[in-house]
Amino acid sequence: MATTDLAYPPTTRADTPAARVARRKAVLQWIAVHALGVAAALFFVLPFVFLVLTSLMDDQQTLTRDLIPHHWEWSNYKKVFDTPGFLTWWRNTLLYAGLGTVLTVVSSLPVAYALAKFRFRGRNLSMMLVISMMMLPPQVIIIPMYLFWAKQLDLSGTLWPLIVPMAFGDAFSIFLLRQFLLTIPNEYLDAAKVDGCGELRTLLRVVVPMAKPGIAAVALFQFFYAWNDYFGPQIYASENPGAWTLSYGLESFKGAHHTDWNLTMAATVLVMAPVILVFFFAQKAFVEGVTLTGVKG
Repeated sequence: MATTDLAYPPTTRADTPAARVARRKAVLQWIAVHALGVAAALFFVLPFVFLVLTSLMDDQQTLTRDLIPHHWEWSNYKKVFDTPGFLTWWRNTLLYAGLGTVLTVVSSLPVAYALAKFRFRGRNLSMMLVISMMMLPPQVIIIPMYLFWAKQLDLSGTLWPLIVPMAFGDAFSIFLLRQFLLTIPNEYLDAAKVDGCGELRTLLRVVVPMAKPGIAAVALFQFFYAWNDYFGPQIYASENPGAWTLSYGLESFKGAHHTDWNLTMAATVLVMAPVILVFFFAQKAFVEGVTLTGVKG
């Protein structure tokens, strides 16, 4: 009787001890990386969760160690909105952040375009001046600026001393936009000029559509700065409660409700929420704009 030899397959490469060690090492690395990512996420998220949970507690529970509200007091947010002046702070902040952002982008983009694409005598010196303005702290020039706006133009008690200067460009915005515009090939601009476009039309029809990520990054930076600005409103608008912004008004609210931690936390959430929502919906353009500004120097 013929015997049949059973042909056993040779040991595959995936079954070798070295391969098993490599797979185990890859799994451990995956666990370590994701564990660090989860820990970092919790580090940033948990304070905000604590803030929201505290804002939904009653007055007595905020003085205890309880972390979960016994009764969800959504009326705390209504009490904050009913606070005299809170809606006025909202309106002033939207005016300051919105109008200031538009003026900054509109005034900074042409300057950045000229520094990135034009060839003229003194261009490097102009760029050095822009960078030097970035290194100049605003506290250094606050006294002469205040004397000019308050004494000469009599605009103290308003937000206009903070909004009007944004119509003349911002050093950081000019630098960031200039770095992004350097990544746009000159061939596109030359093609537009061959078709009969002037510099302004080239800027509006060619450069602006291609520079949307950079413009979005600059707009978000400026919006966040204006929304969170405390120093400027304190200097120019502190004497007039009708011109307070949310960042400055929140300090006054905290002083008036220093024992009502639930209301203070609710007001803080209402101040933070618009910024978080804006970044959440615009984060892709923001990250892309910031990333591409470092491609060329």
